Amino acid sequence: MCKNTTLKTGTRGSALAVLQTQSALERLATLFPALTFETVTVDTPGDRDLATDLRVSPPDFFTRDLDDALREGHIDLAVHSAKDLPDPFPDDLDWFWLPWGEDPRDAWVLPQGKTWTDLPEKPVVGVSSERRAACTLRRFPQAVLKPIRGAIPSRLEQLDAGSYDALLMAGAALNRLGLEARVSEWIPLSELPVPAGQGRLAVTFRLGDPVLSALRAYFVKAVRFVGAGVGSADYCTWGGIKALRHAEVCLYDVLMDDHLLTFLPENAEKIFVGKRCGEHTVRQPDITALIADFARQGKRVVRLKGGDPGLFGRLAEETDELDRLALPYRVLAGVSALTVATTPTGMLLTRRGVARGFTALTPRAEGGAVAGVSQDVRQKLPLVLFMSVRVADAMAGDLLEEGWDADTPVAVIFNAGADDETVCRTTLSALRAGTAELPQTDAPGLLVIGPPAATAFRRDTGALRGCRVLVTCSEALLEKAAVRIIDFGGVPLLKPMIRLTPCAAATTAVERLATYDWLVLTSPSAVHFLVAMARDVRLDWRCMPKLMACGPGSAAAFESHGFTPELTPPMDYSAEGLTALLREYDFTGQSVLRLRSAKAGPLLAEVLRTQGAQVDDVQLYTNEPIVYPQLPAFDAVFFASASAVEAFIAQAGVAALTDKTVVTIGKPTAAALTAHGRAPDVVAAEATVDGAIEALAREEVIGDRQEVNLGFRR
Repeated sequence: MCKNTTLKTGTRGSALAVLQTQSALERLATLFPALTFETVTVDTPGDRDLATDLRVSPPDFFTRDLDDALREGHIDLAVHSAKDLPDPFPDDLDWFWLPWGEDPRDAWVLPQGKTWTDLPEKPVVGVSSERRAACTLRRFPQAVLKPIRGAIPSRLEQLDAGSYDALLMAGAALNRLGLEARVSEWIPLSELPVPAGQGRLAVTFRLGDPVLSALRAYFVKAVRFVGAGVGSADYCTWGGIKALRHAEVCLYDVLMDDHLLTFLPENAEKIFVGKRCGEHTVRQPDITALIADFARQGKRVVRLKGGDPGLFGRLAEETDELDRLALPYRVLAGVSALTVATTPTGMLLTRRGVARGFTALTPRAEGGAVAGVSQDVRQKLPLVLFMSVRVADAMAGDLLEEGWDADTPVAVIFNAGADDETVCRTTLSALRAGTAELPQTDAPGLLVIGPPAATAFRRDTGALRGCRVLVTCSEALLEKAAVRIIDFGGVPLLKPMIRLTPCAAATTAVERLATYDWLVLTSPSAVHFLVAMARDVRLDWRCMPKLMACGPGSAAAFESHGFTPELTPPMDYSAEGLTALLREYDFTGQSVLRLRSAKAGPLLAEVLRTQGAQVDDVQLYTNEPIVYPQLPAFDAVFFASASAVEAFIAQAGVAALTDKTVVTIGKPTAAALTAHGRAPDVVAAEATVDGAIEALAREEVIGDRQEVNLGFRR
């Protein structure tokens, strides 16, 4: 697709619909400047029919004609209020929510000049849903409920003209039209929960449209399928626990330890979808639909499945739908009942001189019928061979002589689960003939023989489309970077290039922290490092001085430990931005401890002194390079500090960055890279981990790795 792409965007013709569509398109154009948009207004049944009570209107009342315009190619996308999308949604179309939203709460609106004391005993209240009708009757049991229709200005005119005594409506509509002053009272969400999508906008498009699918990839997060293990939370992996810690929605099964749910954030939505006594609380097709819907809403979804999801867990039914919709996901294996029931109990399934293998299957067929476990059934099962790569040709020969088909798929997996995991696919005949293309390696390998060897999960979805990102920052930032890379469908390769070691002068300063009026830290790593040092010296946290941070990353790091900075620059998230802010303050007579890295410049301390402060400018830590025997193959690399750049160049050389996408945080990091003759490809506009990975995702959306070019302003 050419760089300068014009997309015809459908919207309803009301003032609110046009305004919110234009606002959304302006934001999209800022992110992807090569895109231009042409707005096309389309009337829907809800615009033409102003008589039907919305409480009994059809699901596609406000979308039908826009859906038809998409199918007929008159428009490329449509922008809707997210709550107006029909359920079920048409199979030939697709959708996603935009991340920008208004206040989702409902609001009471009274006629201009009226107050609550002016309401009659039996007020006439305009409502447009059963939910709002019930809320009205809870507050005004004698109210007369009356449907209300029309655009927002029309509804307010009807109210002010005396046709109603009050309206109950979405506050977002008033905010978007600049009519927030008409709100008489906001209703708390605890009193009146709102439908999913209220206050949000959604984009609809033709299923599989390459431009819109690429655009959506930037706004959705990869679903995490997590094996919960069985019986005890001990059998869920550390990777699974980390996924739970960052979940926004968790759909969970019954065959798991409920203690795992305590790892979820407090505000995460928990949905039980398990099966008890053969009865499904939620049907499998509905579970699959829920996963896809939450993903398209932009939420980070964890599907927590008992045991190992790949063993009798109906995993494929859920991933197949995400593949169909080109939505990204990642699968984390769990410890299955097979392992938990045998290894801890001593019933070892393999034991030298006793058993070289075992068979695992279920007698249940699709639909619950009994299929049996006869020899004929067992002989048709896939075969997995351990410790067999060096004798693979002989093993293939045995199977061919036994009557296995020559074209039977074979997969050879080296270093399973590691950064350098390699999967080679071939056939039984090629394996026997020695023509299979296998790497020359001493790495451990596993052979999978049979139909599963020909299958694989999609890795070409999400903004990063399987891009392998080498993450070189310090330990404090690794998990945050990994979460965002996985969100965008990438593969994080966590290889910190530096190790932080405390300086003696910093230890002394931290012991005297209570004597300072202010403490200045300018990176999340420094914040986490300081807190660890303070714990080591048993600092009394009640004596913490006031805090300065250089941006939201450092501020968030402070807040994760229970502290809130007094000063943070509003826009330029850097030491320079904090310096500009400090020039507005008088620090006469105040003592400031600035803890910094070895490469940080003196400007911040100099400005504080100019503003009257007594400053101790102390190096917090030294950076020790971490050397690896070999770095994994990567497509992109993320540098968060000049020290990481230097350590990488010393180990791998600048030539290792040839044909790689390089993203950096901050001017010092970019300068360190440029000094070696290699300018960064992407410099995050916002000097945070989130800003850097989001910038990389946009770069990948528009780069050679994508067939569709959406453009990106660096």
